[in-house]
Amino acid sequence: MHRSQQLDLFPAYYVTQCLFKDVKNAAELRKSAVGGEIKGALIKPSMVVDSFQVVVAANKALHLQKVGKMKTRSLYSELIFNLSPSNNISESFKKFGISDSDSTVLVVLIHSDEEGRDVQDIQRKVVGQQVPAELVSTFSDIPQIKKLYKITAEEDCVDHLLDAVVCRMAVKDVL
Repeated sequence: MHRSQQLDLFPAYYVTQCLFKDVKNAAELRKSAVGGEIKGALIKPSMVVDSFQVVVAANKALHLQKVGKMKTRSLYSELIFNLSPSNNISESFKKFGISDSDSTVLVVLIHSDEEGRDVQDIQRKVVGQQVPAELVSTFSDIPQIKKLYKITAEEDCVDHLLDAVVCRMAVKDVL
């Protein structure tokens, strides 16, 4: 049900994504994550086009942690920040982090091989139905994503939405 992928830049690390629907305890999960009790990013699936988008953000977050250039306080907050086209940290959390009323949650972990057991710990904390992580795009709010990333109608005709989103994530530090 979860999806794990080895990171190309850091082969000793993996990104694991777990997708849940009909979540009943989003407020509790969010508070646990803010308090550091959950070692993972809790992401709003409606703002994710594809799981590849999350892997790109995770690669960048881990790289910035390794070189000591993170703009946020933790690896998982950096992951959420890297999903956003904005350089505003609090806006990134509002758009991509879960809210107390959310009923779908994408849990993302960055871990070494030995830390894989954390996945089961987090899965036990979520009161909801786990679905295959590959289905994340079925929860995407495409009009909201296009608005947030400022995807024009012309660009939408020539390019795949995922390519446009990842491009904006990559260049936000440059612009």
